[in-house]
Amino acid sequence: MAGPPRSRRPGPQPETRGANFYAIDRSLKDLLTLYLPEDERRHLTPHFERLGGLVGNALDDLAAAADRNPPVLHPRDRQGRDDARIEKHPAYREMERIAFSEFEMAAMSHRPALGWPAPIHPVAKYTFQYLFSQSEFGLMCPLSMTDSLTRTLRRFGDAALVARYLPALLAGEADAFAQGAMFMTEQEAGSDVGATATVAVPDGDAWRLYGDKWFCSNTDADLALVLARPEGGSPGTRGLGLFLMPRRLPDGAPNAYRILRLKDKLGTRSMPSGEIALEGATAWLVGELERGFVQMAEMINQSRLSNAVRSAGMIRRALHEALCVARGRTAFGRRLIDLPLMQRQLLKIMLPAEEALSLCLFTAAALRQADEGEEAGIALRRILTPLVKFRCCRDARKAAGDAMEVRGGCGYIEEWIEPRLLRDSHLGSIWEGASSIIALDVLRAARRERAHEALRRDLAQRLAGAPGLPAGLAAGLGDALDRAVAFVDRAAKAGEGGERQARQASTALYHAAAAVVMAAEGAALAASGGDARRLLLAKLVLDHKLIARDPFAFDAGEDEAAAAALLLGEEAVGLEGIH
Repeated sequence: MAGPPRSRRPGPQPETRGANFYAIDRSLKDLLTLYLPEDERRHLTPHFERLGGLVGNALDDLAAAADRNPPVLHPRDRQGRDDARIEKHPAYREMERIAFSEFEMAAMSHRPALGWPAPIHPVAKYTFQYLFSQSEFGLMCPLSMTDSLTRTLRRFGDAALVARYLPALLAGEADAFAQGAMFMTEQEAGSDVGATATVAVPDGDAWRLYGDKWFCSNTDADLALVLARPEGGSPGTRGLGLFLMPRRLPDGAPNAYRILRLKDKLGTRSMPSGEIALEGATAWLVGELERGFVQMAEMINQSRLSNAVRSAGMIRRALHEALCVARGRTAFGRRLIDLPLMQRQLLKIMLPAEEALSLCLFTAAALRQADEGEEAGIALRRILTPLVKFRCCRDARKAAGDAMEVRGGCGYIEEWIEPRLLRDSHLGSIWEGASSIIALDVLRAARRERAHEALRRDLAQRLAGAPGLPAGLAAGLGDALDRAVAFVDRAAKAGEGGERQARQASTALYHAAAAVVMAAEGAALAASGGDARRLLLAKLVLDHKLIARDPFAFDAGEDEAAAAALLLGEEAVGLEGIH
């Protein structure tokens, strides 16, 4: 007798495994032709391709394993001595080797790397971070802090201190490199850094640090920059000194601080964050005694930009996953990508992904200008850094949630990357200043340095010089830019009333800047015979982010459908598709 009929075996879930995340990122490849010197781009392309091949394959596996096996604190050695050791999973150790040694990502800003005879351009450095973070966000924090600690130490440290510690920070061998961290946050001094209670007491040519630090990522770093108030020092941030504190003293003995516990975090579970008690830890002064916070701002700003880039990478990964599912699944007899509401959801992930990529590369280019002493670059970097940190990190949270929804129930299962993306994405807008603190810093840059005016001048020049830009689009973008800058200016001058508008003003300036930058990029690419889709993206930002819309107006969506057909397709977009 025949048994019951067998159910039809479902088709496999579409997945990105096997894809090269550099090769499939048309936007990134196009933009690097604009932002990187041609010889350096050609030299580094095989390295981008190699990392892109790891992202959705071996690196994904390592990141998933490290996420499932978070670090473990061993407070004492087997003899009962206070000599804390953090045990990290072999998968995390292998990711450290790939990032720090194989790709030299922490050192590439400071010395020749990857066969290139000079330090790597900031655009290229952040491209590596953008790709790596599409699989692993947590490790990028130690990597960025090592890079930025090195930068801060070289800029402000005395020659003896630099000579003692720089070689290890720049080492390429897996068993020789030193990692960095910054220990700043206290229970009562989170965003209010001026309330720092950690005390520094002079001890010969060194200092002794006493106090508690509440949130120390990369807890067992070899070197940490620590904010502390010299005994009897002035109140507020003006009285803080900056100190370099090693994990082990020059004679190899452990320094006098204890790791009290590790945090049980929602995301970035692969990387240790903990609480420490400073019990007379030896440290050395970096720079001027009462300018510690000003000097620490160099490290904070570098970390903020890295946070934005990592968030841009996570938005891109969310987009890759959503597009893969939408192209590979059918419902009601149609591919998901052909359904109007799915097209709208995909565009709502694509638009912030493209804005984030353009403005992060634009900011990295400004960083190079600033490092070369150009006044315009210094002003651009000053306002762009908090601007991209504020908006990219917030957009990553929504993009990760939307991508999870596109995959459906499987997107809620930890075997897939969407849950990890969602968990990790929430930390970007907390690290190095929560959203309100960052938005206020945008206003501060406008009020003190008039940096928003420098940004307006630069963007207006780019708009005027964009070849073949449709007149209507150029006029709309110019008007939106002027209005956004005026909004920021008014908020910056309006006291507490302006503070209430800080997030709205920052968002407006971000979208206006992104739209102009994308339009200029699209025009340049089209003029060289390339893809003009960034012009269409700029128009979408203008229409949906910068122009007021009636929430009760019925729109049949013909323009949106036409844009979706071009942007979600796999063919290059020509100028004839832009109106």
